[in-house]
Amino acid sequence: MTDFTHDLKTTIGRLTARGKGILAADESTATISKRFEAVGIATTEDNRRAYRDLLMTTPNINAFIAGVILFEETLNQQNLQSTPFPQALADAGILAGIKVDKGLIPLQNTNNEMVTQGLDGLPQRLAEYKAKGASFAKWRAVYTISANTPSCLAIAANAEVLARYAACCQEAGIVPMVEPEVLIDGEHTIEQCEIASRAVLHAVFNALFAHKVNLAYTVLKPSMVINGKACRMPASVQAVADATLRVLRATVPATVPTINFLSGGQTPQQATAHLNAMNAKGSLPWNVSFSYARALQDNCMKAWAGQSTAVAAAQQAFYQRAKLNSLAALGNYEEAMEK
Repeated sequence: MTDFTHDLKTTIGRLTARGKGILAADESTATISKRFEAVGIATTEDNRRAYRDLLMTTPNINAFIAGVILFEETLNQQNLQSTPFPQALADAGILAGIKVDKGLIPLQNTNNEMVTQGLDGLPQRLAEYKAKGASFAKWRAVYTISANTPSCLAIAANAEVLARYAACCQEAGIVPMVEPEVLIDGEHTIEQCEIASRAVLHAVFNALFAHKVNLAYTVLKPSMVINGKACRMPASVQAVADATLRVLRATVPATVPTINFLSGGQTPQQATAHLNAMNAKGSLPWNVSFSYARALQDNCMKAWAGQSTAVAAAQQAFYQRAKLNSLAALGNYEEAMEK
């Protein structure tokens, strides 16, 4: 068996660069189609390619972005300059990652809870992805909060799958990004989210340990501890930062080198403010940064709107949002910078 320790060490070293985050550009065709339609962009393969080219060719974006998670379609495409996207990213000093799960399916004997599929054939796919230039991967599990969820069954089933995926990645020389997303949908309070998040992360790290995953070569991509979108008692920025750090300190070993949050339904401004509030607390045992999708892309996509004449404006919007999150990853963001 090949020893990929050097590859894993090199990748994690680059992903943990202070002040840099990870762009999640791995939306499925169905998901990006919905986002395109919302701003009047035709949902074609050419437009998806052009949009992702716009993001990845933004001048000097490597100052703030260490890696980009790609959808399989993008991994296999060339950019508008006829260079394979992974190679174009490498030329810009950015690592290419790949979403490897195959989406959600119902988990039997639960109250409409889900488990993530995609383990079948994963080792073979990982070898192919690595050969095409991917150095890290992502697998997403989701958990809903209600009176009866997340259930013990859903927590345990998703933890097991996440751990098996992570072990497969490291065996293939690919750094696993472990994404247990506690969904923001619903009326739950921040206190309910804290309880659920603690249980989810506790189970995930127990499973990672059981499957002998080397945490030093792992990226955690969790959701923040926050109230549901329909909650009548929205939590303050400081309350979100405090609750999130309480959960992380109770469940995440210091061996984990970096925590790159998902934005999970927050506005771009909220996601940046919450990240900054955590880093402003001072020294933390992990690098704490971002791996946002919509919170980095919303303004950019609206500025572009599918128009070739708007590429420069869209790239400027993306650059500005990435810069603000870079500052937040250092605890140096201020709300006045939004203006």
